[in-house]
Amino acid sequence: MDATLTLIGALMLVISILLSPLSSRVGMPVLLIFLIVGMMMGEDGPGGLEFDNFELAFAIANLALGVILLDGGMRTRAETFRVGLRPALVLATLGVFLTAAGAGLVAWWVFDLSWLTALLIGAIISSTDAAAVFSLLQGRGLHLNERVSATLEIESGSNDPMAIFLTLMLVSMISAGGVSEWGSALWMLAKQFGIGGIVGVLGGYAIVQLANRARLMPSLYPLLVVAAGLAVFAGTNQLGGSGFLAIYLTGVIIGNQPVRMMPMILQVHDGLAWLAQLCLFLILGLLVTPSDLLPLAGGGLILAFALIFVIRPVAVLLTLWPFGFNRRELGFISWVGLRGAVPIVLALFPVIADLPSAELIFHVAFFTVLVSLMVQGTTMAPLARKLNLEVPAGEDPYRRLPLDVPAAGDHELMLFPLRGEAWQSPKKLGQLRLPENTALAGVFRKRTCLPPNPDLDVSTGDVIAMFATPAVVPELGRALSGRHTPGHLAERAFFGDFVLNGDALLGDVEQVYGIEFDELPPELSLAESFARRTKGHPVVGDKVVLGPVTLVARATEADRVTKVGLKMDNRQLR
Repeated sequence: MDATLTLIGALMLVISILLSPLSSRVGMPVLLIFLIVGMMMGEDGPGGLEFDNFELAFAIANLALGVILLDGGMRTRAETFRVGLRPALVLATLGVFLTAAGAGLVAWWVFDLSWLTALLIGAIISSTDAAAVFSLLQGRGLHLNERVSATLEIESGSNDPMAIFLTLMLVSMISAGGVSEWGSALWMLAKQFGIGGIVGVLGGYAIVQLANRARLMPSLYPLLVVAAGLAVFAGTNQLGGSGFLAIYLTGVIIGNQPVRMMPMILQVHDGLAWLAQLCLFLILGLLVTPSDLLPLAGGGLILAFALIFVIRPVAVLLTLWPFGFNRRELGFISWVGLRGAVPIVLALFPVIADLPSAELIFHVAFFTVLVSLMVQGTTMAPLARKLNLEVPAGEDPYRRLPLDVPAAGDHELMLFPLRGEAWQSPKKLGQLRLPENTALAGVFRKRTCLPPNPDLDVSTGDVIAMFATPAVVPELGRALSGRHTPGHLAERAFFGDFVLNGDALLGDVEQVYGIEFDELPPELSLAESFARRTKGHPVVGDKVVLGPVTLVARATEADRVTKVGLKMDNRQLR
């Protein structure tokens, strides 16, 4: 029997992995494919496998979510907290509470439940899911403006404590016949956020020191990080804090500190995160019986559509309006309220507590996740492009190899394959505009290594080896990128023909280009123009329209625009 289960589990993984390319072909989220494969292997599908061990599923799901959040945290840049931290935290707390209340109201009306049970359903489906958000943002090749992407990533990684608090409080109230001590409930909320935040940050710094001081084989560093991260996750849960918040913050600290073998750690953790998502959604798919979902399809669709089209947008508008988001950004954040594994995992609490309506609660949560992944997940990328929220992105290195030599500092050896239209015609190495503090290591061509001669012609098929630091990867990627990009995202089309320093004065720009800015005084700099016209923190892609000219933020540092693109409407120039 054990051998049979192992064979079935392995075949499910193989089938899911082989079907994953369908995600990009048909626009279906890959997580939905994993979920469907799990359902097909269940008792209602061809697999016919009966699985109802909710305790085992809960344990596996928590472990998988920990790995996913650790990986997502390590890929969250600290710079994004500058623009996304405050709005994300408001959305992750007050926004979750408003969503739970709105969804509870709809559930009470649709399913004719008691108030507490309806609010429990609302609490369970109130939080967006980090696994779904990270997967769709990173897997679809979307490079959104930093204000939107930072808010979504930080919100999805930090909104679990509020949802867990509401779920546990309502489960205990229902078990106690509607009685609850608000003092103990608020104390539980404080413990979730407080302990989770403190242990997560301290654990992150401890793991950084551990990884940098240990002398291990390179392949053991990724395993050390994931094992220590899961220890932080489990220890925080034991202390009564939010393990989800703790391991996400641990990942953020690790990803933004100098850590030995960091490129290898990220590469291995990418595979571990995908394995965790596969196992998580497959086992959650096995738990549900599709035939049990049919009786509640009508009410489930009403609840899911209310959540997508009304409740989430209202919560986003009420919480984010003070932070300077424009209508397009608010609309997209409203739409990307993706539900994924977390609501299904939270729906296991009532089952384990043996509440009267536990089965209905679980199926409603599962149905809501299915609808969310199908409706929101499949339309996220097209909507981002329609709303013009993408910004140009460079090519990432094919391979990054840490040097691990004290004299090299944080320099790495990076390999960039030359491909795309820009490299069809040969270019000399000496003509490449490379960032400072970088050096050419060599050029690989047809299994041979060529020395980096400035007069050497390079073209499609060559691989350039560079010594560079992680900080210049985006700039280096843009310099060596030759991939096909949509016309509106081409550098010149997006930023304009001219690039100016942010401290250039409007008056000087008027004289040089023969234009007039009647709306703002000439002694203002371009950077100050952005400060006056935009609320909040500027990000790459922000625009200020001044008569016939559009200023486009091309580079930012802290809260100041340092490089500005100039797009001119020639029809309106004098």
